[in-house]
Order: sequence, then structure tokens, then C-alpha cells
Amino acid sequence: SLISSQFSFIPTASTNPKAALKSKIVAEFRPQSLIDELLLYKRSEDQIELKEKQLSTMRVDVCSTETLKCLKGKA
Repeated sequence: SLISSQFSFIPTASTNPKAALKSKIVAEFRPQSLIDELLLYKRSEDQIELKEKQLSTMRVDVCSTETLKCLKGKA
């Protein structure tokens, strides 16, 4: 029939390099490693935010080298 002849060729992974690459990516995808990386990133961002808040509440004289030495020692 006319319809079956129009849809008789459906590219497979072996005939289509892009499809083969997509199949490989999907097969090798490991969500746990992505989750771990995102958690590390989030933890790092949280630490930065915490330190920024701590510094803003301290109202430190950043021109004082003694103050900066003390802060560096606490980090």
C-alpha cells in the first residue's frame, strides 16, 4: 500500500550515526555521578553564601592587616 511504502525506511542506530551516538549516550548515562556533582556544587555554593553572610555581619575594617590575618587564621 501507499502508506506502508512511505514509512518502510525507519533509520536504526546502525544506519544513522546520530542515532548511534544518542543510543550510546543514553546507555552510558550514569545519573548518580551527576547527582553527586550537583550536590558538591550546591554544598560549595552554600559555603560561599554562609561566609558572605558572616563577613557582612562582622563589619570588619578590611584595611586593617591585623584583622585580615585573624580572619585568614579562622578560615
